[in-house]
Parts: sequence; structure tokens; C-alpha cells
Amino acid sequence: MRITRRLLDTLAVLLAVATVFPIYWMVLAALKPPGEIQSLHQRPWTLAPSIDSFHRVLAVDSFGRYFLNSLLVALVVVVLSGLCAFLAAVALTRFRFRMRTTVLVLFLVAQMVPIEALTIPLFFLVRDLGTQVPGLGLNTLGSLMLVHTAFTLPFAIWMLRGFVAAIPEELDEAAQLDGAGRFTVLWRILFPLVAPGLAATSVFSFITAWNDFLFARTFIISATDRQTLPMALLVFFKPDENDWGAIMAASTLMTVPVLIFFLLVRRRLVAGLGGAVKD
Repeated sequence: MRITRRLLDTLAVLLAVATVFPIYWMVLAALKPPGEIQSLHQRPWTLAPSIDSFHRVLAVDSFGRYFLNSLLVALVVVVLSGLCAFLAAVALTRFRFRMRTTVLVLFLVAQMVPIEALTIPLFFLVRDLGTQVPGLGLNTLGSLMLVHTAFTLPFAIWMLRGFVAAIPEELDEAAQLDGAGRFTVLWRILFPLVAPGLAATSVFSFITAWNDFLFARTFIISATDRQTLPMALLVFFKPDENDWGAIMAASTLMTVPVLIFFLLVRRRLVAGLGGAVKD
């Protein structure tokens, strides 16, 4: 038993090292001087760390604008997907209606479709939608918010459905006997209890929207003031020679908001189902 436990611990450590090593190498490359980055003999350390790569990244025109655009899109996607997924999960769990299983299967099938296969149809859909609804067409941040919300919803609904199903329906009935209406049960009973699931789905939604390059490249064509942060990486890809130090520095800066967001929701993420029920 003890040997098995040690083997499992060793395997966990190896997996953790394999996961963290690419991040370490990214930060290391961002701190290396150009001579070491281009060297054929790479070392897993540097004796002359430099922040010149970070200076080149921060000196890019409109870098702050790109950052704010990405942050706005990611936060809106988190809120919209979390709210819609919560309501859909409650509907699929607490209500009985025809074709409910079919709807769940459709959500699962939606997760299986490659994003690349839908890029061109979505381009024409967003283009046509922009003629009907201002702010949701091409060259708008609204198009990115709408598309990312749609793509994160299936996973969020499946995740939250399990959390809602784990809450006994007797709690709803007890609250209604005490005079609580449907809205009160929804937001005062179910919503706090599903908070751990909302934290998990919010991390997924934030990372998906924050790291997006394909949709940002497809929908934001000419409006440079509405481009997102991953688009800033294109500045350092050049025909003759790529600036790998700046690319790694920009990638390092892009991971910071994700880590901050994860730290903000980590307590909810690991928390068990907690109070909102009257004693």
C-alpha cells in the first residue's frame, strides 16, 4: 500500500513538472538576451537575465487598448455564459418537458464540432447580423462576445447541470412552503449552492475568450482599435526573422490576467456546496 502511494505521488510530481515546464521555458525565453535565444546550444537557465523583451512589448502602439479589449470581451463572456448556463441548467434539471434528452444530446454534439469548420459560416452570419443589429457585426467586439458565449455555453450547461441536479428538490419545496416565489428560490437558494460550478465554468469561459486568436483574426478585419491582445503578437512575427524574445514576453504578460482571475475564484472553485438555506 505504501509503495503504491509513493508511486502515485511520484507520478503526480512528474505530471506537475511536465505541465509547468513549458510555462517555465516561456518565462525563461522572455528573460534571455537575444544571443542566448538564437543560440544552437540552449540551456535551461540564464546568467544574464534581461527585461528588454518586455520593454519592446509594452512599447507597441495601442498595447493598452488591446489589453482592455481582451479584458472586456472575456469578462462579458464570463457573465453572459454563466447566467445563461445557470438558467438553462435549472430548466433542464427542475422542469419536465418533451425532448429534454434531445436538447442535452444537442449540447454534447455542439462540443464535438471543430471550431475551424464553423469559422466561415460564422463570418457570413456575423456579417449579415451586423446589418440588422448594430454592434454585433464585423469589426465589433460584440461579435466576439456573442460567438464566444455561444461556444462556451454547451460545456457550461453540462457542468452546471450536475451541480443543480445534486441539490435536493426538497429544498425548493421547503422554500416554497415558507412563501418563497420561483424567483426567490432561483437566486436565494439555487444560485449560491451552484457557485462552485459557476467558478469552474467561469475559468473555462475566461480562458477561451482571452486566448482567442482565430475569431479575432476573422471578425476584426480593419478596425485596429478593436483588436484584442493575441493580435499584438503578430507585430513580432516578421518575414525575415521573428522576435522570439518579445513573443515569449507578450505570452508571459497574457498569462498574468488568467492567473489573477483564477486566484480570485479559487475559493469558490474548491468549495463544497454551502449555505443559502435557512436554518
